[in-house]
Amino acid sequence: MRSSLLSIVLLLSALVFGACAEPQVIKDPTPVKVEVPPPPPFATPETARQDVTDTLFGQPVPDPYRWLEDGEDAKVQAWMGAQDKVTRSYLDGLEGREALEKRLTELFYVDSISAPEKRGGRFFYSRRHADKEKRVWYWKEGEKGKEVVLLDPNTMSEDGSVSVSGVVPSWDGKKVAYQRRLNNADEATLHVMDVVTGKELEQLTGAKYATPNWTPKGDAFYYVYLPDDPAVAVSDRPGTAEVRYHVVGKPQTEDVLIKDKTGDPSTFLSVSLSRDGKWLMYYVWRGWNASDVYFREAKKPVTTKWTPLVVGKDAIFGVEVWKDQFYILTNHEAPRYKVMRTTPKKFAFNKWETLVPEDAQSVIDSLQVIGQHLVVSRLQNAATSLEVRKLDGKLVRKVELPTIGATSGMTGDPGDDDAYFSFQSFTVPPQIYRTSIKKGGPTLWAEVKVPIDPTPYSVEQVWYPSKDGTKVSMFIVRPKDKPLDGTMPFLLSGYGGFSVSMQPWFRASIYPWLEQGGGFAVPNLRGGGEYGEAWHRAGMGLNKQNVFDDFIGAAEYLVKEGYTTAGRLGIRGGSNGGLLVGAAMTQRPDLFGAVICEVPLLDMVRYHLFGSGKTWIPEYGSAEDEAQFKALLAYSPYHHVSADATYPPLLMLSADSDDRVDPLHARKFVAAVQAVTQGRSPAYLRIERNAGHGGADQIKAEVVKGADIYTFLRATLAK
Repeated sequence: MRSSLLSIVLLLSALVFGACAEPQVIKDPTPVKVEVPPPPPFATPETARQDVTDTLFGQPVPDPYRWLEDGEDAKVQAWMGAQDKVTRSYLDGLEGREALEKRLTELFYVDSISAPEKRGGRFFYSRRHADKEKRVWYWKEGEKGKEVVLLDPNTMSEDGSVSVSGVVPSWDGKKVAYQRRLNNADEATLHVMDVVTGKELEQLTGAKYATPNWTPKGDAFYYVYLPDDPAVAVSDRPGTAEVRYHVVGKPQTEDVLIKDKTGDPSTFLSVSLSRDGKWLMYYVWRGWNASDVYFREAKKPVTTKWTPLVVGKDAIFGVEVWKDQFYILTNHEAPRYKVMRTTPKKFAFNKWETLVPEDAQSVIDSLQVIGQHLVVSRLQNAATSLEVRKLDGKLVRKVELPTIGATSGMTGDPGDDDAYFSFQSFTVPPQIYRTSIKKGGPTLWAEVKVPIDPTPYSVEQVWYPSKDGTKVSMFIVRPKDKPLDGTMPFLLSGYGGFSVSMQPWFRASIYPWLEQGGGFAVPNLRGGGEYGEAWHRAGMGLNKQNVFDDFIGAAEYLVKEGYTTAGRLGIRGGSNGGLLVGAAMTQRPDLFGAVICEVPLLDMVRYHLFGSGKTWIPEYGSAEDEAQFKALLAYSPYHHVSADATYPPLLMLSADSDDRVDPLHARKFVAAVQAVTQGRSPAYLRIERNAGHGGADQIKAEVVKGADIYTFLRATLAK
């Protein structure tokens, strides 16, 4: 069971790097002639501009495309259709597209398997099949039992619009709860089914953030219920979430209210139940940087007063419970995290003991109790290591990993010796290993075979200075035989927010780019979690500009050291990463040759009024606070589109069912860029159908998206 700290994170991955060798560097690369391709013919669909201006804290804030905020309006729908038609016509006609789609098909349609979860002697896991569009979930009696289909979303809808996620088997392995989502959106219904018969037992609504926690007997679970009241604005809904107790077989209307709503849409709730069913905890999360934790005995009457374990501290606390001991992962007075322990009887904060102290060279990334031991995952320079420790914190062993890369913790039962973990890197596709907690010795359990040859490519980790002198690390993957003379096309991708760590995950989609002579780079920007909470906070709120400076610094490094030139450098980012590339594009348009911006936030003055925006106020701030408003407006990409700038070609990717980041950001920004470029440089809006914030979950959709992105880069970057 993953740490409660990590289970709440909703954001959104996949690559190994070899040894951190010094990169080959040419300090003064020979100047090369850059041939910038002429912009493709681009007929801008007509967009009305309105005279709309708000005055906030005495500052006029023009918003000429506010009418594009209403995605249900017929005029907006017509505008979207016209935009997508132009985009689709252009992308479909790009040279080399057919060959790229063929290669991506080879890379994406492969067989793979997830790490299994063992529940009551049964094994639960999922598979990707080379001949199916969606992942299929299976179960079997024991590790060598007959494989039985549990859930197959390929059969749930003719058009592939039904998605499955959040599959949680009960501890006895007899039932499973899972979320069904339409068009892979966040909104969901929770379904409960009998494992052996496959019969659906019930369906619950309001399951957007459900994450059920089963009782040991498998007869009930605790979950987060999110009402869908038309009278409540979408942006206010998170403040109405409740913790409920549901007994399988009883109507949802008879659920027991465990914790009432907070009424504050900038916070959200989560709940956890100890493996033995004795201790119940609920969390109030204040963004991604602070949490309050309360506990009580689950068997006590619902009217029993909750005991505050830790409340009001500006830090994160995640708790794993085993045999009446609370094991706590926290960054309180330890920005790189530490592990502490206390008991329900001696829970006073000053009574907690430190089991694993903060380490200056690494960040504790997760904590789990498996096989009567602590499993600690660390990040060191953004790569993973795993440790097995006794319950008193004493180190037993470091888990042997194939090379430098990334894992996602382990799966296993607190009382079971068997454990499984995945491993991957830039050059190693995901592999699943089995290990004994007591004896060690990981053995390969399953691996993904992808038709790639990683030997022609080098992986480096370099450090470069940001604008304020801060040293930032960056992974670089490139063909070994290419000289650093500025001729290599490069793709720079980043995120920089919400304490999300950009690790060396495997990305099959970059291999056609590498095979055609391109390079790929991922910097570990401030705002992420690679170097602890201080690193995160240095890139959030009033410090957000540091993230953009770090990203721009990465681009400047690649150009200065001869990896590429500005005309050959493309940038890509999604969600918070979409904000990143939008800010980079508007602040340094001269530094990039093409921009791929996906499901982004771009109007930072009004972002909190839509979608899940208010839950991000602790991360970004709010325009309702004067100091925060000034900081937001200072970098808000939508408000910094200028007629005096020459912008690189833009491909904006949006999704028709994105209920997390409202697509209004993409629409308004594209309209603003098109208005000032007047067709001199293209700004395309691509709208993915039957897709949520994470895109569609069909492989064919990923193939088409990948072909669109990489053929666009090839067509627009300098030769």
